[in-house]
Amino acid sequence: MIQCWQTPFISLHEHISMSLYTHLASSVLFPLHERMKGHDSVAIRQNMEESQWWDADRIRELQLSRLRELLRHAKDHVPYYRKLFERTGFDPEKFESLSDLKHLPLLTKAEIRAHTEELKADDAQGLARFNTGGSSGEPLIFFIGNERVSHDVAAKWRATRWWNVDIGDPEIVVWGSPIELGKQDRIKAIRDRLLRTKLLPAFEMSEKKLDSFIAEIRKTRPRMLFGYPSALAHIAGHSRSRGKSMDDLGIRVAFVTSEALYDHQRKAIETVFGCPVANGYGGRDAGFIAHQCPQGSMHITAEDIIVEIVDENGTPLPAGRSGEIVVTHLATKDFPFIRYRTGDVGTLDDSPCSCGRGLPLLKEIQGRTTDFVIAQDGTVMHGLSLIYILRDLPGMRQFKIIQESLDLVRVQMAVGEEFANESCDTIEAGIKKRLGQGVAVRIERMEEVPKETSGKFRYVVSRMPIQHF
Repeated sequence: MIQCWQTPFISLHEHISMSLYTHLASSVLFPLHERMKGHDSVAIRQNMEESQWWDADRIRELQLSRLRELLRHAKDHVPYYRKLFERTGFDPEKFESLSDLKHLPLLTKAEIRAHTEELKADDAQGLARFNTGGSSGEPLIFFIGNERVSHDVAAKWRATRWWNVDIGDPEIVVWGSPIELGKQDRIKAIRDRLLRTKLLPAFEMSEKKLDSFIAEIRKTRPRMLFGYPSALAHIAGHSRSRGKSMDDLGIRVAFVTSEALYDHQRKAIETVFGCPVANGYGGRDAGFIAHQCPQGSMHITAEDIIVEIVDENGTPLPAGRSGEIVVTHLATKDFPFIRYRTGDVGTLDDSPCSCGRGLPLLKEIQGRTTDFVIAQDGTVMHGLSLIYILRDLPGMRQFKIIQESLDLVRVQMAVGEEFANESCDTIEAGIKKRLGQGVAVRIERMEEVPKETSGKFRYVVSRMPIQHF
């Protein structure tokens, strides 16, 4: 259930000034920026503003048309798929419905690593190299063309506008990606100033840094926040501990993405900043998959992305059944992502949203397969079952639970003076109760629990392969 939020009072002069500049930025400055980069995001977003209101059948017709085009192009121009289609006897010309996708094998990260060059289209232009870290620490290297970038920008832009904010509204971004933080050149600095975006690095969250973040947010008075849920929740918690009010700044929405969003994080962010939290789901590899509307539903970017939920054998599951999320990105002719295994677990929803949009829904995004743990008796459970053991212990500042095997769990934690030594016994007993009495629990105290290389923070990391969902 999404709360109704009242916009804080601002003067008429301030409102008009902000609206005029936001209009200038969103209708002139940003479109000029995109045109200079060779992106078609403005026209694509305008089309998406219309197509989001289509009924489900018309959206599926659009998906089918674009999918056929993608498959034909892959056959003619992408060596990997040319060979795959020949080997499997798959003929794009005989592709009749979206369900025919099931005849193609899943695209795994291992396949991309092994065939990176063969996945490039022979007519691709302007490919940019990207990579993701992954839980194993082994990066996934892939390439993205202008078509894909334009569609992802447009999808994010459309979803942003659902919340009564737009490009050019003051924005604070709490992020840790080396891609963003590695491009602090003069041009990007000018662009960010023109679009009123301020970046706060999520890599370092010391008390001194958190104090400076709070001061910057209060000074900027942003209309929107954007960042990892763990980072925004951490700032919210620090603000509360410092007695600093943040709900009087006129913040309209906090966009969160790139990590699982937990209920306690949503509550902390909404309470401290006085605004709703809008969850987003996607990644550099899979694209901008889904975003939450003000009515609370996670709408799939169906004009660009086909989402399947599959079981351990790769067989598509009906709505309401939980399985691995597999995506086909329809704007990836240059480097196709067709039936790409995300490693995330979720559920489709076949009921309509009260907002009236015809875009299909993700009912649940339960996390990555590596967010699940396995008990010694084979029971699979979400990492939340372990998170609850540690989360509310007095003095617990940070923690990460790592399941190395069925017999070993490591707990990394940074604690304050209020933490009692007896709490270590509580942690061990709680983990053994859930995973089995034979599990060894190794507790490691440290000053700061390390983040992922991207700056994200994960509460649970499992090294165990999950076979069933």
